[in-house]
Amino acid sequence: MNDNNNNELIVYDKKSIAAVDMMTKAMTKKHKRISDKPTPKPFIKKKMGMDYCELGYMKSIADKEFPGWSWTIQRSGVLGSAYEVHGRLKWFDVGIWRLGDMVAAHRIQKKRGIDEFVDIGNDVKASNTDCIKKAFNMYLNICDDVYRNQVEDFELNDEQKDEIVEAAALVSESRLHEITELLKDQVIHNGNYKSSLAKLQREAK
Repeated sequence: MNDNNNNELIVYDKKSIAAVDMMTKAMTKKHKRISDKPTPKPFIKKKMGMDYCELGYMKSIADKEFPGWSWTIQRSGVLGSAYEVHGRLKWFDVGIWRLGDMVAAHRIQKKRGIDEFVDIGNDVKASNTDCIKKAFNMYLNICDDVYRNQVEDFELNDEQKDEIVEAAALVSESRLHEITELLKDQVIHNGNYKSSLAKLQREAK
């Protein structure tokens, strides 16, 4: 440990590394499953031509998938013509507690022609609702289909990789090396897996 720079050298054993690796894979798998979950149509609404999801549904998914989550407002107040909320989401994710901050603002509605609020309480509530919904989506992947945040997974599974490698090995050693590099760079992926395998099988013949 270097006292001057406050740097600390931490040595991890193989079991710790394996445990962390297993945890991160489980976390990735869980968030992918939630992201891929289609939102029931009755909970999808439209406002000004944009799709959005009701908070109640998003909370129900958070309760089910991340029990014990909490929401704390860190800061809030008027910012120009809007009411801004800075909130913090805390959730238990595959064995560890995590934190994520989010900021959202809602325009303050005033009566036409006079400097008087329509319903400031509603504006404050709307700001907090928008903020927590953004956090649910950003950090928990809830309603990714509604907010266009789904990402297609093109990575091949181990069985597919083995099948491609075995087919390449039947062609030639140089072809095997080439295919191995293409797999490493994900040039061969789920989108072209079948055609790539078929081509290698034809070459082997």
